[in-house]
Amino acid sequence: MFSYRHGFHAGNHADVLKHTCLIAVLRHLTLKESALTVVDTHAGAGLYRLDSDLAQTAGEALDGIHKLLDWAGKPGKLKAPLAAALQDYIDLLGRFNHAGNLKIYPGSPFVTHHLLRLEERDRLRLFEMHPTDAKALAANIAQLGAQREISVARQDGFEGLKSLLPPPNRRALVLIDPSYEIKSDYAKVSACIQDALKRFPTGTYMVWYPIVPRQEAHDLPRKLRAAAQRAGRSWLHATLNIGHPETGVQAHLPGERQPGTGLSASGIVVINPPHTLQAQLAAALPQMLAAMARGAGKGFSLDAG
Repeated sequence: MFSYRHGFHAGNHADVLKHTCLIAVLRHLTLKESALTVVDTHAGAGLYRLDSDLAQTAGEALDGIHKLLDWAGKPGKLKAPLAAALQDYIDLLGRFNHAGNLKIYPGSPFVTHHLLRLEERDRLRLFEMHPTDAKALAANIAQLGAQREISVARQDGFEGLKSLLPPPNRRALVLIDPSYEIKSDYAKVSACIQDALKRFPTGTYMVWYPIVPRQEAHDLPRKLRAAAQRAGRSWLHATLNIGHPETGVQAHLPGERQPGTGLSASGIVVINPPHTLQAQLAAALPQMLAAMARGAGKGFSLDAG
């Protein structure tokens, strides 16, 4: 059950999509003066070192954030100004690293914390079940000295969310991105969203999912859109596929990462999205693809309803 560690995947193309979207959503929600509650149901360790053995085992950041930074840093490759949402994402990463030296990758808890407004009594509620990551998350959050604003629980986030809805301030963003290492995660996500919309229909719900050859993965975004429609709520669905590279006959050194391994596509469904999000992603997705595409099958999609 606990084989998945996000440290293996930190900074990959899925993180680029997820965190660009998360920042854009948070920027909009924090424009309003009233307090915001953010719930991260599967928070991971919070911070990741891209030069660690864990991250370099698969080297997925090489096909993700490193490619994006390299592409964005070469003006000749840009046919238009860098999308504002991507620039915001890159700027935030820079606050965790020295210029031109990307070693620390912030997970969603630290991305969110960076945008919280403590003076407005914003709150962050984190859940993580993996024993190693839960311990690391608690230690990382403790360094922030924000125990009143941030809580960490080693608890099933699907269950923990129920007690937090509706929030006292009646404004919330919920991020749901489990590992999907077992098939039942897909059904749990769908059931969680249906329950959340009954408890607090006006909350903003953001679900990340992998696009893999599994029927449950194919059905999940359709079920989430249907749940939103039944509740009379708006939705947005974005996907990014960086493609599968053609490996050819090139030889590789023993232990070297083989190209084409790992996840190639993922998606985001946002229920009650900010009205600004669709235009922001419409500008950012083509540039993500231009920066990180690696072969056959590449593409992106963006729908809303």
